[in-house]
Amino acid sequence: MKKQLINFLKFLLFLGVGLGILYLVYQKQSAAFQEECALKGISPENCSLIAKVANDFREANYFWILMVLLAFLVSNISRASRWIMLIRPLGYSPRLINAFLATIIGYFANLGLPRLGEIVRGATLTQYEKIPVEKVMGTIVVDRIFDVISILLVTGLAFALEYDKILAFAQEYVSLGERFGNTGALLLGLGGIGLALAILLWLLRRQIVETKLYHKIAGIGKGFLQGIKTVRQLNRPWLFLLHSVNIWFMYFLMTYLCFFAFEPTAGLSMVAGLVVFVFGGWGIVIPSPGGMGTYHFLAQTALSIYGVSGDDGFSWANIAFFSIQLGCNVLVGILALLFLPMINRGYHPTETIPLTEEQVMA
Repeated sequence: MKKQLINFLKFLLFLGVGLGILYLVYQKQSAAFQEECALKGISPENCSLIAKVANDFREANYFWILMVLLAFLVSNISRASRWIMLIRPLGYSPRLINAFLATIIGYFANLGLPRLGEIVRGATLTQYEKIPVEKVMGTIVVDRIFDVISILLVTGLAFALEYDKILAFAQEYVSLGERFGNTGALLLGLGGIGLALAILLWLLRRQIVETKLYHKIAGIGKGFLQGIKTVRQLNRPWLFLLHSVNIWFMYFLMTYLCFFAFEPTAGLSMVAGLVVFVFGGWGIVIPSPGGMGTYHFLAQTALSIYGVSGDDGFSWANIAFFSIQLGCNVLVGILALLFLPMINRGYHPTETIPLTEEQVMA
């Protein structure tokens, strides 16, 4: 009972954070929209940002929203396939449909409480495939390690492709240009700060290695290395990497295809889609239900780099967010909950020959 109360309070906290950020973003854009209407001679009574967003939803091209849903399904087929590849060396061979639906249900659970989806995903597969929960959760940890590596690589790619635009935007957005004068001075300043931190860490290294934070970070680093080693034990590591690429390519397509659903963003390039995807992706990583509020703020911020107005950016962020969260996570999640028990009637899981402990750790 106490645990349920704590989880409920966490849900309220994260929901409050998400709604609070969304409200602040709305207030800022609503004020800007009112100013724009005043310049055009439109009265405040006929100038409502909520009405604009509602109208933009009605006029959205839902063919492209369906394509977003298709990309979501394809990404999760690859995610389920990759997950199975991690489970098989442990001596179990779950069905693809069960791994797929468990993954979908996990996304659905994340809407209630951030990161709850990983637990629900593992517990669901354990229930239908009779795999020990600790082994399933171990594979999910490895799975997420590769997600962290992937989002860092994709972020690096986006910044490499659009470094000048992102830097110019940052200088204007936070007045970096006034503080450092130019890009060279900015890099020099950052380099100096980095060098000072490196020297400080070196001088305090003996004290640092005794701290709990150091051991926690070291444990995460060890987990990264073990996760990478795990791929070496797979029969077809290239297929694992191919699924990893496909997962994130489909995630990118979910953002890019959504551009075509909304007139003001329909002409943006694939590179712009990559930048918006990265910004929005980090918004989802921040713990709020499905990235509510944080996704809106960062996606709209990224769109402004490419000249999309604040009110249009807010509309697009809502179209993308609610299409993915309601159309993909909620609708497909409910269907997964309904179908999973039905397709497992009379099903008996099979086991394979597991690798030895020495083989797994090699």
